[in-house]
Amino acid sequence: MINERIKRNSRYVVVFIVMIVAFLAIVVLNINTGSVKIPVPEIFKIIMTKDGAAEWVNIIWKIRMPRILMAALLGGALSLSGFLLQTFFENPIAGPFVLGISSGAKMVVALTMIVALEHFTFVSSYTLIIAAFIGSLISTGFILLLSGKLRHMATLLVAGIMIGYICSAITDFVVTFAEDSDIVNLHGWSLGSFSGMSWSNVQVAAIVVAVSFALCVFMSKPISAFQMGENYARSMGVNVKAFRVALILLSSILSATVTAFAGPISFVGIAVPFLIKHSLNTAKPLLVIPGTFFGGAVFCMLCDLIARTAFAPTELNISTVTSVFGAPIVIFMMLRKKGGR
Repeated sequence: MINERIKRNSRYVVVFIVMIVAFLAIVVLNINTGSVKIPVPEIFKIIMTKDGAAEWVNIIWKIRMPRILMAALLGGALSLSGFLLQTFFENPIAGPFVLGISSGAKMVVALTMIVALEHFTFVSSYTLIIAAFIGSLISTGFILLLSGKLRHMATLLVAGIMIGYICSAITDFVVTFAEDSDIVNLHGWSLGSFSGMSWSNVQVAAIVVAVSFALCVFMSKPISAFQMGENYARSMGVNVKAFRVALILLSSILSATVTAFAGPISFVGIAVPFLIKHSLNTAKPLLVIPGTFFGGAVFCMLCDLIARTAFAPTELNISTVTSVFGAPIVIFMMLRKKGGR
Protein backbone atom coordinates (compact mmCIF):
# COMPACT_ATOMS: atom_id res chain seq x y z
CA MET A 1 0.00 0.00 0.00
CA ILE A 2 2.79 2.40 0.94
CA ASN A 3 4.77 1.40 -2.16
CA GLU A 4 1.74 2.06 -4.37
CA ARG A 5 1.26 5.49 -2.81
CA ILE A 6 4.94 6.34 -3.33
CA LYS A 7 4.67 5.11 -6.91
CA ARG A 8 1.61 7.28 -7.56
CA ASN A 9 3.17 10.36 -5.99
CA SER A 10 6.37 9.81 -7.96
CA ARG A 11 4.34 9.63 -11.15
CA TYR A 12 2.62 12.94 -10.32
CA VAL A 13 5.95 14.63 -9.58
CA VAL A 14 7.54 13.34 -12.79
CA VAL A 15 4.59 14.50 -14.96
CA PHE A 16 4.64 18.01 -13.49
CA ILE A 17 8.44 18.26 -13.74
CA VAL A 18 8.28 17.23 -17.41
CA MET A 19 5.63 19.88 -18.07
CA ILE A 20 7.66 22.57 -16.28
CA VAL A 21 10.80 21.69 -18.28
CA ALA A 22 8.77 21.62 -21.51
CA PHE A 23 7.21 24.98 -20.62
CA LEU A 24 10.59 26.65 -20.04
CA ALA A 25 12.13 25.09 -23.16
CA ILE A 26 9.24 26.21 -25.38
CA VAL A 27 9.37 29.74 -23.92
CA VAL A 28 13.05 30.01 -24.88
CA LEU A 29 12.39 28.50 -28.33
CA ASN A 30 9.51 30.92 -28.94
CA ILE A 31 11.61 33.91 -27.96
CA ASN A 32 14.61 32.74 -29.98
CA THR A 33 12.68 31.82 -33.12
CA GLY A 34 11.83 34.45 -35.69
CA SER A 35 13.35 36.76 -38.27
CA VAL A 36 15.71 38.07 -35.56
CA LYS A 37 17.73 35.43 -33.69
CA ILE A 38 18.65 36.26 -30.11
CA PRO A 39 21.36 34.26 -28.26
CA VAL A 40 19.99 32.23 -25.34
CA PRO A 41 22.25 33.92 -22.71
CA GLU A 42 20.96 37.30 -23.90
CA ILE A 43 17.38 36.05 -23.63
CA PHE A 44 17.81 35.19 -19.95
CA LYS A 45 19.64 38.45 -19.30
CA ILE A 46 16.94 40.57 -20.94
CA ILE A 47 14.11 38.70 -19.20
CA MET A 48 15.74 39.07 -15.78
CA THR A 49 17.10 42.62 -16.07
CA LYS A 50 15.50 44.18 -19.20
CA ASP A 51 19.05 45.20 -20.05
CA GLY A 52 20.62 44.59 -23.46
CA ALA A 53 20.55 45.75 -27.04
CA ALA A 54 17.55 48.06 -27.51
CA GLU A 55 16.31 46.13 -30.55
CA TRP A 56 16.40 42.81 -28.71
CA VAL A 57 14.72 44.26 -25.62
CA ASN A 58 11.87 45.66 -27.74
CA ILE A 59 11.46 42.41 -29.69
CA ILE A 60 11.29 40.31 -26.52
CA TRP A 61 9.22 42.57 -24.27
CA LYS A 62 6.90 44.25 -26.78
CA ILE A 63 6.31 41.50 -29.35
CA ARG A 64 7.28 37.99 -28.32
CA MET A 65 6.65 37.85 -24.55
CA PRO A 66 3.02 39.11 -24.69
CA ARG A 67 2.26 36.57 -27.41
CA ILE A 68 3.92 33.72 -25.51
CA LEU A 69 2.13 34.54 -22.25
CA MET A 70 -1.24 34.86 -24.01
CA ALA A 71 -0.72 31.49 -25.71
CA ALA A 72 0.00 29.98 -22.28
CA LEU A 73 -2.91 31.69 -20.50
CA LEU A 74 -5.48 31.02 -23.21
CA GLY A 75 -4.27 27.48 -23.86
CA GLY A 76 -4.62 26.70 -20.16
CA ALA A 77 -8.05 28.36 -20.02
CA LEU A 78 -9.32 26.42 -23.03
CA SER A 79 -8.12 23.10 -21.64
CA LEU A 80 -9.69 23.81 -18.26
CA SER A 81 -12.95 24.79 -19.97
CA GLY A 82 -12.92 21.42 -21.75
CA PHE A 83 -12.36 19.57 -18.47
CA LEU A 84 -15.33 21.36 -16.85
CA LEU A 85 -17.59 20.56 -19.81
CA GLN A 86 -16.52 16.92 -19.73
CA THR A 87 -17.42 16.84 -16.04
CA PHE A 88 -20.76 18.54 -16.71
CA PHE A 89 -21.79 16.22 -19.55
CA GLU A 90 -19.99 13.20 -18.07
CA ASN A 91 -18.40 12.56 -21.47
CA PRO A 92 -14.72 12.87 -22.51
CA ILE A 93 -15.65 14.02 -26.03
CA ALA A 94 -17.39 17.19 -24.79
CA GLY A 95 -15.48 20.42 -25.43
CA PRO A 96 -16.16 24.10 -26.20
CA PHE A 97 -15.29 23.73 -29.90
CA VAL A 98 -17.13 20.46 -30.54
CA LEU A 99 -20.29 21.61 -28.72
CA GLY A 100 -20.42 24.87 -30.69
CA ILE A 101 -19.75 27.07 -27.64
CA SER A 102 -16.66 28.64 -29.21
CA SER A 103 -18.61 29.27 -32.42
CA GLY A 104 -21.38 31.03 -30.47
CA ALA A 105 -18.81 33.24 -28.76
CA LYS A 106 -17.14 33.94 -32.11
CA MET A 107 -20.47 34.98 -33.65
CA VAL A 108 -21.37 37.53 -30.96
CA VAL A 109 -17.82 38.95 -30.79
CA ALA A 110 -17.78 39.43 -34.57
CA LEU A 111 -21.16 41.20 -34.46
CA THR A 112 -20.00 43.37 -31.54
CA MET A 113 -16.78 44.36 -33.30
CA ILE A 114 -18.58 45.29 -36.49
CA VAL A 115 -21.32 47.31 -34.78
CA ALA A 116 -19.03 48.98 -32.23
CA LEU A 117 -16.33 49.95 -34.72
CA GLU A 118 -18.93 51.79 -36.80
CA HIS A 119 -19.45 54.19 -33.89
CA PHE A 120 -16.20 53.98 -31.92
CA THR A 121 -12.52 53.73 -32.86
CA PHE A 122 -11.71 51.31 -30.04
CA VAL A 123 -13.36 48.27 -28.46
CA SER A 124 -12.13 47.33 -24.97
CA SER A 125 -10.98 43.85 -24.04
CA TYR A 126 -13.68 43.61 -21.36
CA THR A 127 -16.36 44.38 -23.96
CA LEU A 128 -15.12 41.55 -26.17
CA ILE A 129 -15.02 39.13 -23.22
CA ILE A 130 -18.60 40.04 -22.23
CA ALA A 131 -19.74 39.63 -25.86
CA ALA A 132 -18.00 36.25 -26.09
CA PHE A 133 -19.52 35.19 -22.76
CA ILE A 134 -23.01 36.06 -24.03
CA GLY A 135 -22.35 34.08 -27.22
CA SER A 136 -21.09 31.12 -25.19
CA LEU A 137 -24.21 31.18 -23.02
CA ILE A 138 -26.47 31.33 -26.09
CA SER A 139 -24.90 28.18 -27.54
CA THR A 140 -24.80 26.50 -24.13
CA GLY A 141 -28.46 27.36 -23.56
CA PHE A 142 -29.48 25.62 -26.78
CA ILE A 143 -27.39 22.57 -25.86
CA LEU A 144 -28.97 22.39 -22.40
CA LEU A 145 -32.46 22.65 -23.91
CA LEU A 146 -31.63 19.83 -26.30
CA SER A 147 -30.09 17.75 -23.51
CA GLY A 148 -33.53 17.46 -21.92
CA LYS A 149 -34.90 15.84 -25.09
CA LEU A 150 -31.82 14.08 -26.47
CA ARG A 151 -30.76 11.56 -23.86
CA HIS A 152 -28.12 9.90 -26.01
CA MET A 153 -24.80 11.75 -25.70
CA ALA A 154 -23.72 11.00 -29.28
CA THR A 155 -26.89 12.67 -30.59
CA LEU A 156 -26.32 15.65 -28.29
CA LEU A 157 -22.76 16.04 -29.56
CA VAL A 158 -24.02 16.02 -33.15
CA ALA A 159 -26.56 18.69 -32.18
CA GLY A 160 -23.75 20.76 -30.66
CA ILE A 161 -21.75 20.44 -33.88
CA MET A 162 -24.78 21.62 -35.88
CA ILE A 163 -25.17 24.64 -33.57
CA GLY A 164 -21.51 25.41 -34.18
CA TYR A 165 -22.02 25.26 -37.94
CA ILE A 166 -25.03 27.59 -37.75
CA CYS A 167 -23.10 30.13 -35.66
CA SER A 168 -20.10 29.91 -37.99
CA ALA A 169 -22.33 30.42 -41.03
CA ILE A 170 -23.86 33.55 -39.48
CA THR A 171 -20.37 34.85 -38.64
CA ASP A 172 -19.08 34.21 -42.17
CA PHE A 173 -22.14 35.92 -43.67
CA VAL A 174 -21.64 39.02 -41.51
CA VAL A 175 -17.89 39.17 -42.20
CA THR A 176 -18.46 38.81 -45.95
CA PHE A 177 -20.62 41.93 -46.04
CA ALA A 178 -18.53 43.95 -43.60
CA GLU A 179 -15.34 44.45 -45.60
CA ASP A 180 -13.87 47.82 -44.61
CA SER A 181 -10.74 49.27 -42.99
CA ASP A 182 -12.23 49.10 -39.48
CA ILE A 183 -12.39 45.30 -39.44
CA VAL A 184 -9.34 44.43 -41.50
CA ASN A 185 -8.14 42.02 -38.79
CA LEU A 186 -11.49 40.29 -38.31
CA HIS A 187 -10.79 37.62 -40.94
CA GLY A 188 -7.55 36.53 -39.26
CA TRP A 189 -9.09 36.63 -35.80
CA SER A 190 -12.10 34.56 -36.90
CA LEU A 191 -9.73 31.73 -37.90
CA GLY A 192 -7.76 31.80 -34.63
CA SER A 193 -4.43 33.48 -33.91
CA PHE A 194 -2.24 34.65 -31.00
CA SER A 195 -0.59 37.39 -33.08
CA GLY A 196 -0.85 41.07 -32.19
CA MET A 197 -1.15 40.56 -28.43
CA SER A 198 -0.23 43.42 -26.09
CA TRP A 199 0.54 43.70 -22.39
CA SER A 200 -2.92 45.21 -21.77
CA ASN A 201 -4.43 42.07 -23.32
CA VAL A 202 -2.23 39.91 -21.07
CA GLN A 203 -3.32 41.86 -17.99
CA VAL A 204 -7.04 41.51 -18.69
CA ALA A 205 -6.78 37.83 -19.64
CA ALA A 206 -4.62 37.06 -16.58
CA ILE A 207 -7.19 38.59 -14.21
CA VAL A 208 -10.15 36.70 -15.70
CA VAL A 209 -8.30 33.39 -16.03
CA ALA A 210 -6.69 33.59 -12.57
CA VAL A 211 -10.06 34.19 -10.86
CA SER A 212 -11.70 31.38 -12.85
CA PHE A 213 -8.81 29.02 -12.10
CA ALA A 214 -9.01 29.77 -8.36
CA LEU A 215 -12.76 29.06 -8.40
CA CYS A 216 -12.13 25.76 -10.20
CA VAL A 217 -9.60 24.72 -7.55
CA PHE A 218 -12.06 25.76 -4.83
CA MET A 219 -14.67 23.48 -6.47
CA SER A 220 -12.34 20.48 -6.70
CA LYS A 221 -14.07 18.55 -3.87
CA PRO A 222 -17.60 18.95 -5.32
CA ILE A 223 -16.21 18.00 -8.75
CA SER A 224 -14.64 14.88 -7.25
CA ALA A 225 -17.97 13.93 -5.63
CA PHE A 226 -19.87 14.64 -8.87
CA GLN A 227 -17.54 12.33 -10.79
CA MET A 228 -18.88 9.48 -8.60
CA GLY A 229 -22.44 10.24 -9.72
CA GLU A 230 -25.19 12.73 -8.91
CA ASN A 231 -26.65 10.63 -6.11
CA TYR A 232 -23.28 10.30 -4.41
CA ALA A 233 -22.70 14.07 -4.76
CA ARG A 234 -26.06 14.79 -3.13
CA SER A 235 -25.26 12.38 -0.30
CA MET A 236 -22.05 14.38 0.27
CA GLY A 237 -24.02 17.59 0.62
CA VAL A 238 -23.42 19.00 -2.87
CA ASN A 239 -26.19 21.19 -4.28
CA VAL A 240 -26.11 19.51 -7.69
CA LYS A 241 -28.28 22.11 -9.46
CA ALA A 242 -26.17 25.06 -8.28
CA PHE A 243 -23.00 23.07 -8.93
CA ARG A 244 -23.95 22.36 -12.56
CA VAL A 245 -24.78 26.05 -13.10
CA ALA A 246 -21.39 27.03 -11.65
CA LEU A 247 -19.62 24.52 -13.93
CA ILE A 248 -21.27 25.81 -17.09
CA LEU A 249 -20.70 29.47 -16.14
CA LEU A 250 -17.02 28.92 -15.39
CA SER A 251 -16.54 26.93 -18.58
CA SER A 252 -18.29 29.65 -20.60
CA ILE A 253 -16.15 32.41 -19.06
CA LEU A 254 -12.93 30.53 -19.82
CA SER A 255 -13.85 29.66 -23.41
CA ALA A 256 -15.22 33.19 -23.94
CA THR A 257 -11.94 34.74 -22.85
CA VAL A 258 -10.05 32.58 -25.33
CA THR A 259 -12.42 33.40 -28.19
CA ALA A 260 -12.45 37.13 -27.42
CA PHE A 261 -8.69 37.43 -27.76
CA ALA A 262 -7.59 34.64 -30.10
CA GLY A 263 -10.71 33.52 -31.93
CA PRO A 264 -12.01 29.94 -31.92
CA ILE A 265 -9.34 27.28 -31.33
CA SER A 266 -10.19 23.66 -32.04
CA PHE A 267 -9.66 20.35 -30.18
CA VAL A 268 -7.47 21.69 -27.33
CA GLY A 269 -10.33 21.43 -24.83
CA ILE A 270 -10.77 17.72 -25.57
CA ALA A 271 -7.26 16.47 -26.30
CA VAL A 272 -5.34 18.05 -23.41
CA PRO A 273 -7.59 16.88 -20.50
CA PHE A 274 -7.48 13.35 -21.98
CA LEU A 275 -3.68 13.38 -22.21
CA ILE A 276 -3.22 14.80 -18.70
CA LYS A 277 -5.61 12.33 -17.04
CA HIS A 278 -3.84 9.44 -18.72
CA SER A 279 -0.39 10.81 -17.93
CA LEU A 280 -1.26 11.24 -14.25
CA ASN A 281 -3.35 8.03 -14.28
CA THR A 282 -5.95 9.71 -12.09
CA ALA A 283 -9.08 11.84 -12.38
CA LYS A 284 -8.60 13.64 -9.06
CA PRO A 285 -9.60 17.28 -9.72
CA LEU A 286 -6.99 18.69 -7.32
CA LEU A 287 -4.31 17.22 -9.61
CA VAL A 288 -6.10 17.29 -12.96
CA ILE A 289 -7.13 20.98 -12.76
CA PRO A 290 -3.58 22.42 -12.48
CA GLY A 291 -2.23 19.65 -14.71
CA THR A 292 -4.79 20.41 -17.42
CA PHE A 293 -4.10 24.12 -17.23
CA PHE A 294 -0.33 23.62 -17.42
CA GLY A 295 -0.69 21.04 -20.19
CA GLY A 296 -2.92 23.35 -22.21
CA ALA A 297 -0.38 26.15 -21.85
CA VAL A 298 2.46 23.95 -23.12
CA PHE A 299 0.33 22.51 -25.95
CA CYS A 300 -0.80 25.91 -27.28
CA MET A 301 2.67 27.45 -26.96
CA LEU A 302 4.09 24.56 -29.00
CA CYS A 303 1.33 24.84 -31.61
CA ASP A 304 1.86 28.61 -31.84
CA LEU A 305 5.59 28.05 -32.39
CA ILE A 306 4.81 25.63 -35.22
CA ALA A 307 2.22 28.03 -36.69
CA ARG A 308 4.83 30.81 -36.80
CA THR A 309 7.76 28.83 -38.13
CA ALA A 310 6.53 25.87 -40.23
CA PHE A 311 6.04 27.95 -43.39
CA ALA A 312 7.69 31.23 -42.38
CA PRO A 313 7.22 34.02 -43.28
CA THR A 314 3.64 32.81 -43.88
CA GLU A 315 1.89 32.17 -40.56
CA LEU A 316 -0.64 29.38 -40.16
CA ASN A 317 -3.86 29.81 -38.22
CA ILE A 318 -3.51 28.32 -34.76
CA SER A 319 -6.58 26.08 -35.25
CA THR A 320 -4.90 24.49 -38.27
CA VAL A 321 -2.04 23.28 -36.08
CA THR A 322 -4.14 22.30 -33.05
CA SER A 323 -6.40 20.28 -35.36
CA VAL A 324 -3.42 18.38 -36.80
CA PHE A 325 -2.34 17.29 -33.31
CA GLY A 326 -5.69 17.28 -31.49
CA ALA A 327 -7.99 15.55 -33.99
CA PRO A 328 -6.05 12.23 -34.02
CA ILE A 329 -6.22 12.17 -30.22
CA VAL A 330 -10.00 12.66 -30.33
CA ILE A 331 -10.34 9.88 -32.92
CA PHE A 332 -8.26 7.61 -30.69
CA MET A 333 -10.51 8.48 -27.72
CA MET A 334 -13.65 7.58 -29.68
CA LEU A 335 -12.18 4.26 -30.89
CA ARG A 336 -10.96 3.47 -27.39
CA LYS A 337 -14.37 4.21 -25.92
CA LYS A 338 -16.13 2.11 -28.57
CA GLY A 339 -13.73 -0.73 -27.80
CA GLY A 340 -14.75 -0.54 -24.16
CA ARG A 341 -11.24 -0.01 -22.90
